[in-house]
Amino acid sequence: MSNNEIKAAEKIRSQYTAREISKLDRIKELDSQVKRPAIIFAYVFGIIGALILGAGMCLAMPEVIEGYMLIGIIVGLVGIAMVSVNYPIYKKLLAARREKYSARIFELSGEILANGNLVT
Repeated sequence: MSNNEIKAAEKIRSQYTAREISKLDRIKELDSQVKRPAIIFAYVFGIIGALILGAGMCLAMPEVIEGYMLIGIIVGLVGIAMVSVNYPIYKKLLAARREKYSARIFELSGEILANGNLVT
């Protein structure tokens, strides 16, 4: 058997062996639990706001639809407001989730830094 075949077999075998979850893995998982909902909200809210802004711009053009300029401006302003408040809302969501998970993250990171031990 060649060296490449042995390495490939070991790689496949390692995927099926039980892996011990370290404290660092838990901290990374907690960090992603903190950030993921805020990021998802920011993307979805930002996309919706941009679409509403674009719809308002389309309605405001008299060449596209006659007589809807005022409605288009109002819809566009709603979209601008949504896009403008997206980042502050994201920061508040992130801060709230950081506060919720900070005790556990500090506990785990303190254990790692004190002991130098990554394994549970």
